[in-house]
Amino acid sequence: MAEFGALSLVPPLLAIGLAIVTRRPMLSLFLGIWSGAAIYTESLGIGQTFDWIVAAIIVDDGFHVQILVFTLLLGSGVALIWRLGGALAVREWATDHLESQRTVGMTTWILGVAMFFDDYANTAIVGSTMREISDELRISREKLAYIVDSTAAPVATLGISSWVAFQLSLISDAYESMGVAEEAPTAFATFVRSIPYNTYALLAIVMVGIIVYTGRDYGEMLDAEHRSWTTGNVNREDAQPLQKVEEELGAPIDQRPMLRIFFAPVVVLIAVTLASAFWTGYQSWATVQAEAGQPTSIGAAVEGDGIEALVSATVQVLVDIVGAGDFATALTWGSFAMVVSAILLGLAYGLFDIGEAVDTVLDGFGIMLTAVTILVLAWTISSVADTLGTGDYVAGLAQGYLSAELLPVLILFVAAFVAFTMGSSWATMGLVTPIAVQVAYEFGTGFELVPVAVGAVFSGAIFGDHSSPISDTTVLSATFSGADLIDHVRTQLPYAATVFVVVVGCYLLNGYLGVPAIIFLPLGVIALVGLVVGLSRVDADRKDLEPVATRRAADIDRRGREGDGELSEGAE
Repeated sequence: MAEFGALSLVPPLLAIGLAIVTRRPMLSLFLGIWSGAAIYTESLGIGQTFDWIVAAIIVDDGFHVQILVFTLLLGSGVALIWRLGGALAVREWATDHLESQRTVGMTTWILGVAMFFDDYANTAIVGSTMREISDELRISREKLAYIVDSTAAPVATLGISSWVAFQLSLISDAYESMGVAEEAPTAFATFVRSIPYNTYALLAIVMVGIIVYTGRDYGEMLDAEHRSWTTGNVNREDAQPLQKVEEELGAPIDQRPMLRIFFAPVVVLIAVTLASAFWTGYQSWATVQAEAGQPTSIGAAVEGDGIEALVSATVQVLVDIVGAGDFATALTWGSFAMVVSAILLGLAYGLFDIGEAVDTVLDGFGIMLTAVTILVLAWTISSVADTLGTGDYVAGLAQGYLSAELLPVLILFVAAFVAFTMGSSWATMGLVTPIAVQVAYEFGTGFELVPVAVGAVFSGAIFGDHSSPISDTTVLSATFSGADLIDHVRTQLPYAATVFVVVVGCYLLNGYLGVPAIIFLPLGVIALVGLVVGLSRVDADRKDLEPVATRRAADIDRRGREGDGELSEGAE
């Protein structure tokens, strides 16, 4: 048990509860941190509170500092595109070429799936690229943030990414600490076998596709979509979006709106980020290879007998290179290149002078200050939970209730709760994976349960991350989509919970009836379709709305309100 026991749950739960109820995330997070400092020091804890905040900024050899710099630079890039009329050009193009919310939503979803290499880059690129287009089609910012957030982390756990490299290291370290590394399957083989049991990630991606394709919504998202269609307000009237471009930057330059002003800097951002990530990864990988006396060229390192062995070796090398990549540096370089390219375009077309360019860059820093503040506080509350031993306490409680049949379900719940309270998938995976691997090995006859346990850890970690307002990816998704953070959490939670319930059902089918993944995954998809249709119908009837927010539904809502008004006038 952790030293602080149940008290370790107080800071994160206090912060999360206050944030959801009051819709004031900064105050809530600060109070959560302060309560943790008071528990830790057994005093007022003010000094410890600010020590933790400073430490959260400079931790991990400046990784968080680089993310803050990247966020501020991206704000400048967005500000430059707006000021130069790029957003206006996109709006005009969307009006002429895009006819439906489904088209925009599916485009956003596909783009999110394609950006599998890093969740931070995914949220930044997809959110910033699609925001103006989705606004033109009256897609609520809450819906856009959901599509971005519920695609970014799940795809990163399944493709060639920094996440997969981290997961492989956790599996390998677990085998070594248990002393079974020589007889165990490779970490890569275990990871591949765990993919079907990373059921939340797989079904969360599918869920986004279902929601976008059918256009059906329920919960607070249904209200948000009807509001957006009916009034044109993509955010709630009293919302506090983490990025207020139009309000803070004023009217754009509208003399020559050009699509290249929008897309060229975004393409530069993507290209430089990808190239930098691969280059830094290759440099690190080559250094390790040289120290081990192994080939330092990719071609020489890929070897194997037969096609299957060559493919496996190639994928392993690519995973190693991508995993060794410095994505924080790559994102910083990419966002800087985006800013430079936007300035050069503005100067080349005579849209502004260098003084106005610098002023716009500084204005861009300003629109990100709220997001940066919340991000720092979210990192801090995560480190508070780690210091107080929140994850250890929860994991220790669950160990007494384990059985082979319920193993994946219990691991799922533990990982979900730890991620929810700590606000970090990576911290959760690092904490829970070694325990889950050992328990699965002891319960099974060998290693057959280990991939199931590993998949359950990843599923729970991502669900908890999606549900938590103190998660950094949740904050960044809301930021780059221009949504209110708490509105994003409240509208996304019913969808995440729906997927979570289906995942629990899949795990129970597997544990008690031995239903394999090739069967329970399609059953899960069918269940999601049925739940979306049913829940949207029930919630729409309850609210006297249509389950699909369309222009026709908006007209019906409007006529209904006008009719109510006429009746009221007649009654008077």
